[in-house]
Amino acid sequence: MRSKESLALAESIIAGAVPDARACTALADVPDGEVFHLLAGADLIREHFFGGAIHICTICNGKSGRCSEDCTFCSQSVFSKTDVPVYPLLSGEELRKGARYAAESPVNRYSIVTSGKGLSRGEVAAVAEAIASMEHGKVGYCGSLGILGRDDFEILRKAGMTRYHHNLETSRSHFDRICSTHSYQERIDTIRAAREAGLSICSGGIFGIGETDEQVLELALTLKELEVDAVPVNFLIPIKGTSMEGRRELTPLRCLKIIALFRYVLPDKDILVCGGREANLQELHPLIFFAGASGIMTGNYLTTTGRAIDHDMRMLDHLNFTARKQ
Repeated sequence: MRSKESLALAESIIAGAVPDARACTALADVPDGEVFHLLAGADLIREHFFGGAIHICTICNGKSGRCSEDCTFCSQSVFSKTDVPVYPLLSGEELRKGARYAAESPVNRYSIVTSGKGLSRGEVAAVAEAIASMEHGKVGYCGSLGILGRDDFEILRKAGMTRYHHNLETSRSHFDRICSTHSYQERIDTIRAAREAGLSICSGGIFGIGETDEQVLELALTLKELEVDAVPVNFLIPIKGTSMEGRRELTPLRCLKIIALFRYVLPDKDILVCGGREANLQELHPLIFFAGASGIMTGNYLTTTGRAIDHDMRMLDHLNFTARKQ
């Protein structure tokens, strides 16, 4: 696919067309070295739906380590031999500290993230109590608390949580290679339960874990079918002690291709580039927006160092973008 073709496809998408299977496959088949042919169209779509306003989110590692699940990329799994911090659910005051910081910054959303398959009802109640006591109006509140049920989501929504984050991680056809302690269907059921409870949905994946380009497309199409509202794109940072510590298959060009592919398939959904963006994109990092990204996660990630918000704001200013208002 050349630049002229990608621009024509982008214009048809903006006009309301949905790419058929042939067009989607053609996007996935573009060699990494030719990814710049996709960027003009991806940028056109991003500009049409989101303009120059960039969504910014940040997270709090609210409960760390000793996760019972065996996700191969995760340093918090009990199956990994890492030295990540281990602690129970933070106090309400500790959770509120992050919310106060977010409210005083250009951040749009603040998310509480916890390790483990899911939280107990008591832990859900504690998170809900913390959220209810936070200042509302300046920032949106999200949770990434694992596999929960409809009743849990009702409690969280009534407390003031507006969005639930629950990544599918990868395509259904690849999931069994990265996790065996819970099923792909459990993740989909969690997303549906959260939406039924009235929460918007943030769900995406992590790349560089052995997936093919076809499986990247498969995940994008699944997220489209689920009608998620925002899609976090993470790139693997191989962490010593995990089973993927030696895997280094990503290149900056492939990262851009993944972002662009998601933009064509999910034209009007926020695509947020999160973990691993600097480490994997390196000098091409600012091009994520021209590949179609409409948002970023700023600050530290769960167990790895991220990028300071003042650096991100300076980058946006240099590119003539602005932080989106709540």
